[in-house]
Amino acid sequence: MLVSVGIYAVVGELASRHLNTDAKALYAISFASISLVGAIMVVRKTLVLQSEVELRQKPGHPVTIARWKTGYIVTYALCEALALFGLVLRIMGFALAQVWPYYAGSFVLLVLFWPRMPQARTS
Repeated sequence: MLVSVGIYAVVGELASRHLNTDAKALYAISFASISLVGAIMVVRKTLVLQSEVELRQKPGHPVTIARWKTGYIVTYALCEALALFGLVLRIMGFALAQVWPYYAGSFVLLVLFWPRMPQARTS
């Protein structure tokens, strides 16, 4: 998924057009992106972090592991959507200087939320 963010940046550069861009589109996608980051935090708190707490108490519980995996998949899909917003803006004709935060944000969030299997407490 990290590589796909780079691919989106390259495709955006190849497919970009020099059109008259509408600032309203940039504002709308910016608002959607901020909301998306909020949704990422909610998914992590409700699915991933709660599952990690339960897995520390009951390691190997299949339902909890499935919920933990689902949380990471949804988190990564939402992080990837942020890069897709950048690609859409670039194709619409926005400058790379306006679009790179979407690519960078997606990349940083994917690295930040790298999956770690919770370990049982030994104390």
